[in-house]
Amino acid sequence: MQQRTMKSRMMEKVKAIASECRLFENIRPEELCALLVCLDFKVGSFSRNDIIKMAGALFEGVGVVIEGQVSVVKENAAGERIVFSILKQGELFGEMAAFSGDRRWPATVIAQTDCSVMYVPSDKLVGQCEASCSGHSKLILNMLGILSRKAITLSRQLEFLSIRSMRGRIAAFLLEQHKKSGRATFMLDMNRNELADFLNVARPSLSREMCRMRNEGILDFHRSSMQIRDMAALKDAAQER
Repeated sequence: MQQRTMKSRMMEKVKAIASECRLFENIRPEELCALLVCLDFKVGSFSRNDIIKMAGALFEGVGVVIEGQVSVVKENAAGERIVFSILKQGELFGEMAAFSGDRRWPATVIAQTDCSVMYVPSDKLVGQCEASCSGHSKLILNMLGILSRKAITLSRQLEFLSIRSMRGRIAAFLLEQHKKSGRATFMLDMNRNELADFLNVARPSLSREMCRMRNEGILDFHRSSMQIRDMAALKDAAQER
């Protein structure tokens, strides 16, 4: 009974954010209602810092963030934690693993804030729809597009990790954020610890280098607010390999 109530509430939330979720792009409201019934999804609610999925756990299906934020992290061979991504409402996790044949989660998913998540079984994303609902073929095309964009994103992250210089990684990351926002002043969606994990550097070393860059007049910052003060110097730093 409780699970049915949660699913009913989740369906309403999914309908509300469907326009923001790439998995449900171009699916009309009437198609979405039938599709959600067909998907037979599961739901989960989590508090901040809860482990949503642990690397190595049994894979249940692709996750969709309905409320809040989650982070996808993994430890390397040296035991250092690397943040692969911070996901917001409407974004997916586990989509690469869904079709790999390995029925285990490849990374750990942690609740960045209080959040709600729905899980869609992999066979519902690739199998033939028993109900022949019209939204299902659109869902599959959306999934293919998501996988293509994910591959491009992973390639971009490898570029960050290929930069040996810490200052180069910081500069390249900030230039990317500047490009996304279109402004010299913008808000980061990671705190300092998360940024250190994402760039695979030590937290104290990251803070020291950013303070040096501030003292040199390259940037200024306060908490999550970042301002690029010397664009040319930042671009030069990004070339440090």
